[in-house]
Amino acid sequence: MQLISETIAGLRIGAPQVHLNLALFPLIAEFDRVPGYLLLDDALERKLARVTEVSAEGRVPELAFENSSAEKILLVDGDELVGAKQNRILNLTILVGGGQKLVIPVSCVEQGRWRYHNADFASAGRALFAKARARKMSQVTQSMATAQARSANQSQIWADVADKMAFCGAQSDTLAMGDAYQSRAGDIGAYVRAFRPARRQHGAVVAIDGRPLGLELFDSAAAFSRYLEKLVRSYALDAIETAGDKPLAASEPEVRSFLDRIRNAAGERFPALGEGEDIRLTGKGVAGGALAVDGRLVHLAGFCIDPLSRGSRA
Repeated sequence: MQLISETIAGLRIGAPQVHLNLALFPLIAEFDRVPGYLLLDDALERKLARVTEVSAEGRVPELAFENSSAEKILLVDGDELVGAKQNRILNLTILVGGGQKLVIPVSCVEQGRWRYHNADFASAGRALFAKARARKMSQVTQSMATAQARSANQSQIWADVADKMAFCGAQSDTLAMGDAYQSRAGDIGAYVRAFRPARRQHGAVVAIDGRPLGLELFDSAAAFSRYLEKLVRSYALDAIETAGDKPLAASEPEVRSFLDRIRNAAGERFPALGEGEDIRLTGKGVAGGALAVDGRLVHLAGFCIDPLSRGSRA
């Protein structure tokens, strides 16, 4: 897609930051801009938005979102919401205009609970870990193309969460993904403390064990800086499975090759739930999803799907 290709082409790859087997290559923009939106976490903290079940009975794959402010609010693919009848993650990125209400597509990451903790959801401050998010990305793309829906394979997500909890040795009465994160909080915290945003950094290519596996990109440095800790957490929960004592970083040519595969991926456009249009990417060993609004790329997430789907470094 031309918009995605031109946006990536306008970025400079910065020097990598590395902690053990996790490396982030900054994507630096020549010019910066003020984001024309709030991220969901900020909106919820300031009580400018509300997320609830769609009804008293609730429906697993849907939540109700209300923006009670005049600001636009950006909901980012993979973000976790906790509370109400069970914890969920967002199936794709959505930009909601001021004063708007939407039913948003979600997936469950807490298999063993279907009862109210409280009426409203809160931000968990974390996202679906990268391996599972990569698979979900492809599933949602297929759903949009074949069924005009925005759904993921719920059974697969539950299986991914169960596998992660087993590796972490996490104990959970409700099989909640958050308990896997909590069980390795010390290790994850060490990863988080190792990374800082660079000036005009709009995104990053993320590598584990020397292999580029993902890309996260926003249209402003402020938005990426706010999201960085959540991004690191989502990859750190995967990185701890193979972490050694020596730092490992991919080479810049490998990073450029991964970016080229994202740039050259086939894209299909869909009307967005909120503002703009969804762009779904499918290419050689990669999958991605983007939100474009008024001719600019607001958010892009892309993944190398082959090694992640096999769970190995083939």
